[in-house]
Amino acid sequence: MMEQVPTSVLSDDPCHLGEGPTYDLTTDTAWWFDIREGRLFEAHLGSGSIRIHALGRMASALGRIDAERQLIVAEDGLYIRTLADGAMTLLCPLEADNPVTRSNDARVHQSGTFWIGTMGRKAEAGAGAIYAFHRGKISTLFPRISIPNSICFSPDGATGYFADTARAVLYAVPLNPATGLPRGEPEVLLRHTGVGGLDGSVCDADGQIWNACWGAGRIDVYSPQGERLRSLRVPAKQSSCPAFVGPDLSHLLVTSAWQDMDAAARLADPQAGCTFLLQASARGRAEPEVKLA
Repeated sequence: MMEQVPTSVLSDDPCHLGEGPTYDLTTDTAWWFDIREGRLFEAHLGSGSIRIHALGRMASALGRIDAERQLIVAEDGLYIRTLADGAMTLLCPLEADNPVTRSNDARVHQSGTFWIGTMGRKAEAGAGAIYAFHRGKISTLFPRISIPNSICFSPDGATGYFADTARAVLYAVPLNPATGLPRGEPEVLLRHTGVGGLDGSVCDADGQIWNACWGAGRIDVYSPQGERLRSLRVPAKQSSCPAFVGPDLSHLLVTSAWQDMDAAARLADPQAGCTFLLQASARGRAEPEVKLA
């Protein structure tokens, strides 16, 4: 059964490819990206104020460094962004010499290690990978990924999750909680069947995995064993990624996209690309800060 929870539109500025939402609890501010258009959205939830920053490049995710700085995951590398003026300084390149790829899904582990996915700009098979930015260095975790998604971590930091959307598989991998690095091989947690595909995910305080089902207009909630527990309706077909938001982290921000939709498809899906708030009664968790060294 598809649940219809109270839902509102946070932003009606349609994203070509909305992705990478995150929430800063200390400032009540949500952030997300329009990857294709190189835009970064900044929304103060309490006031409803929204600002849009032009980045000058495609970017897909960010991690909070401290009160003054963010680490931006972009198509050619990792950038330190200063909040006061929006200035971006390259910290280290990532696949900058590969014009085929760009960044995609990413999330910070409790240890401060940043997992980052890349993929082909045209979703070329096996063109991407998942990397770890750990103690100032980037290492390859999982190569030959087509569409990396669903990067998230269990509350104790001992399990990492990721999907290859093209393979319709969500994997679980044992981690060292102190470093966020694998200490074993990935194993299949679930195989997605039916309409849509596995897109972005986030783990709640109970270890449940909240996944945006691209093409199905819903959020699926899975147990740590891979059992589907809930499905929540999203009023845009191409729901792309969730984030827990609000003072008690009980609401869910969900991005969406109008990518690859022709005029008829957009007419049939008028809120495609909008960003939504769902009163999901979640037990969310705050996102950790990324550590540079």
